[in-house]
Amino acid sequence: MIYKIKWLLTTLLVRLQVKKVGLLSYVGNPLFIFGGKRIIIGNKVRIFPGGRFETHNGGSILIKDDVSVGQNFHLISSNEQLEIGTHTTISGNVFITNMDHNYQEIGAHILNQEYKVKTTSIGENCFIGYGAVIQAGTVLGKQCIVGSNSVVRGVFPAYCVIIGAPARIVKRYNEISRQWQKTNSNGDFI
Repeated sequence: MIYKIKWLLTTLLVRLQVKKVGLLSYVGNPLFIFGGKRIIIGNKVRIFPGGRFETHNGGSILIKDDVSVGQNFHLISSNEQLEIGTHTTISGNVFITNMDHNYQEIGAHILNQEYKVKTTSIGENCFIGYGAVIQAGTVLGKQCIVGSNSVVRGVFPAYCVIIGAPARIVKRYNEISRQWQKTNSNGDFI
């Protein structure tokens, strides 16, 4: 019972720092929130403690309804909206971003160079395994499964299983046979 009161109080404090926290949402004690007025958390969202949420240069974060997020989650958005779809589950120690650091300018420190921003979004009903990294430019379709410790960059269709570093498709749902089937690295059925 005491932990529920603590979570309620923490959620109320987070509501003061972000644009919106929806009904019946619980937010564990975050480590860091930057640019919180550009962060929207939907209804019935559960975020465990240790989260780090950052928006830069007008970027925004939209976490839709019924999303569950594990501990030590790190999310960065710059210049545009980064979206996490409804009913998505994100395990602990996951990092998601829509920006990369530019490194092309020799003699300039990487932190003093412009960001490279690429559209990044997570579809609805996705599952992202423990320790995964979702890099800038990643678009996950509906109900994608990302394996633990995968490093993901690219556009992936709905209903696929993605694993590895770099991540690749290993299975997809075949709508004709109504079964999950193995694929080659391009996502074509074997």
